[in-house]
Amino acid sequence: MSETPASRRTELRRHLLAERERFQASEAGPRAQQALGERLCEVLHALEPQLLGVYWPIRSEFNPLVALRADPLLCNLPLALPWSARTPRAMHYRRWDGRPPTGQDECGIPAPEGAEVQPDVVIAPCVGYTREGFRLGYGGGYFDRWMAAHPHVTAVGVAWSHALVEMPVEPHDQPLMLVVTEQGVVTSAD
Repeated sequence: MSETPASRRTELRRHLLAERERFQASEAGPRAQQALGERLCEVLHALEPQLLGVYWPIRSEFNPLVALRADPLLCNLPLALPWSARTPRAMHYRRWDGRPPTGQDECGIPAPEGAEVQPDVVIAPCVGYTREGFRLGYGGGYFDRWMAAHPHVTAVGVAWSHALVEMPVEPHDQPLMLVVTEQGVVTSAD
C-alpha cells in the first residue's frame, strides 16, 4: 500500500509534535523562545499592524504574548484571538483585551467573548513549514480557510527551525508571507 499525501502529513504532524515537546522541555527551549520572540518583534515593527491576530498557545506552541508584552512598542497593540466553530468548520477573530480568556470556542480552545473583528496582520503557529511558506497545522484546515477568505491580510507563521519540512502541498493550502523561527526569517524567496 503506497503512502497518500494525507497519511504523510499525519505522520509528519505526529513526529513534529513529539519533537516540539522534547525541544520545549530541553535546555535550549527557553533560549529559543526568547530568540524567536525577538525576531518576531522585529518583523512586527516593520509590518506596523493596526490590529494583530494572535493565538492562545496550546500543546507546547511558541507563546508570542511573552514577547509582545515585553516590547514597549508592541505591548499596547490591539489584539484579536481566533474563535473556531466545528460545524461548519469556520474561524473568525474576536477582539481581545489580553487577559486570560474566560470562554472557549467549539474546539475547546480558550477564546474571548469580544466582538468579531478582522486583523490586518495575523500570527499563525506552525507544527511544520516549508521553504515556500506553506504551513502544517493540526489538520482541521481552519486557518487555511480563513486565509483564503482574507487574502489581503498579512499572515506570519511562527515555528521552531527544526520544523522545516518537505511535504505535499494540497489544493486548499494557503502560503504564509513569511515564517519566523528562532534562527531567522524564512520567506519563499530564501
